[in-house]
Amino acid sequence: MKAIICKRYGSPEVLEIIDIPKPAPNTDELLIRIYASTVSSADWRMRSLEVPDGFRFFARLAFGLKKLRKPILGCELAGEVEAIGSAVTSFQVGDHVVAYPGIDLGCHAQYKCMKAKGAVALKPKNLSFAQAASLCFGGATMLDFYRRANLSKGEKVLVNGASSTVGGAAVQLAKSIGAHVTAACSTSNIDLVMSLGADQIIDYTKSEFARCDELFDVIVDTVGNTSYERSLKALAKNGRLLLVLADMPTILMSLWHNMFSSKRVFVAPAEERTEYVFELCALAVADRFTP
Repeated sequence: MKAIICKRYGSPEVLEIIDIPKPAPNTDELLIRIYASTVSSADWRMRSLEVPDGFRFFARLAFGLKKLRKPILGCELAGEVEAIGSAVTSFQVGDHVVAYPGIDLGCHAQYKCMKAKGAVALKPKNLSFAQAASLCFGGATMLDFYRRANLSKGEKVLVNGASSTVGGAAVQLAKSIGAHVTAACSTSNIDLVMSLGADQIIDYTKSEFARCDELFDVIVDTVGNTSYERSLKALAKNGRLLLVLADMPTILMSLWHNMFSSKRVFVAPAEERTEYVFELCALAVADRFTP
């Protein structure tokens, strides 16, 4: 089968299409023929080692010192079950599925084996394969952050970077919970973000959310381009700051801050849970989340 491998850390030129043996499923696995995958910010960071300040050494320890231990990138897919292991009863050959191997990677290839009881669900019929392949990375990230922050109906949420994969998920999932959502984006993305369900828009090319008079119960920062101190000032009492992207000094500062303030800071990484795939598929079927 064809697969794209990352030969070493660097620019996109380090990627190469090669032929490797087609995998065979174990007794408890599915063999999925991949119709669509994504190139996410996680893939870019692992390939390039462009990580927040203070994390490059830890990234090499986690991913590989000189090159990636898992050279086939891609953390999400949509495709068709081509074969099943002898112990699998929950799927059939021919099923269209969504899968989220996450940090296990391996989706930039023609085939991928997944545990039948893992992060695999039937593809929502109202999504194309390309849409379905985009379902989990941003969606699972924000489900985890909102669960940790205990986001509740009626709360006021600010999403900074609302036109990104994670930001778009943040807007839609907050609305599905019943929150009031203000989204910060550029002028060119206002129509897109409004279509995702945002109640209000802040055009960050003209004004900064941290300097407005409004206070928010939850602020989601997906891009890390606003200072930590300004974000905290825009939080209401008992507010929560969700840092999807943060450098090491900010993370250490947040640990100290959480010891002494009623305002809480939640930082990455988001936990990967199998249940998130099923929850996202259910929301997609109900037209409450569109990747």
